Amino acid sequence: MKLLLINGNTDPAITARVRHHAQAALPRLGLSAELHAVTARFGARYIASRASAAIAGHAVLEALADHGAGMDGIIIACFGDPGLDAAKELAGVPLVGMAEASLAVARAGLRRIGFITGGAAWVPMLEEFCLSRGLPAGQVLVRAVAPDGARIAADPEGAVAELAEAVRAAARDGAEAVVLGGAGLAGLAPAVAAASGVAVLDSLDCALLAVMQAAVPVRAAGPGLRAAGGVAGGGAGARGGGADGGPQRGAGGVDGGVMPAPKNLGMVACPAAATPRPRSNTTAQPSMIRRSRRSDTRRA
Repeated sequence: MKLLLINGNTDPAITARVRHHAQAALPRLGLSAELHAVTARFGARYIASRASAAIAGHAVLEALADHGAGMDGIIIACFGDPGLDAAKELAGVPLVGMAEASLAVARAGLRRIGFITGGAAWVPMLEEFCLSRGLPAGQVLVRAVAPDGARIAADPEGAVAELAEAVRAAARDGAEAVVLGGAGLAGLAPAVAAASGVAVLDSLDCALLAVMQAAVPVRAAGPGLRAAGGVAGGGAGARGGGADGGPQRGAGGVDGGVMPAPKNLGMVACPAAATPRPRSNTTAQPSMIRRSRRSDTRRA
């Protein structure tokens, strides 16, 4: 099983961070895969505006055309999912974005979830994204801390307190599950859960589980998605997260004294990833992207 992680940002350090945390997450989620990670060739070092997100969509398509052959699943490894629908059209295999996969949490019967990310510009963009994926206004509380994902990735420990306060605020406003969204925030869920006392999910975990379930549904039926500070169990009767009346134990060894994850969360699946596009689309159209790139170069 080969998975391709496409970082739509141009910072290779973010790519390395995502790959590192994805590799660590696979056994924790009961999954196994060979990971390949690539960085966008052009665009913003870290996406933080509508313009940079639009450019990143083109860069994601180019990366897909150049590196997608032979992959069994693909993740757009930056929250906001630049180029998501166009990439699905070309991929020929299950493809998910981190934000798209995280929205599956809201489709698991929860009344409200929270998205916490870095950079205020992302709030309206993610609210619009949620609406475009069919979620009613207000079902997803989108909150942002002041530092963007690049600054958080540069000093993860320094961002934990601010992220924890944003998570607590979302929980006070009715969020039944909270997702840390963003490549720069990957791997921070255990620390933020411990600091906030709230069950926290990692958007990278959501994406890994979603794409693996879509690519190999039987093999991907592992222990399920674990929220740091509480367990989102793998179906009815799953133990943990206080569901059996015992102490919680979440990812990263966070024990007790925290808000339990919703019992009905289960394993996060992403319906949009489940039906890959026919492979016939993958021959002519990626080459069209390459031709467009060469034309742009000649005009420059």
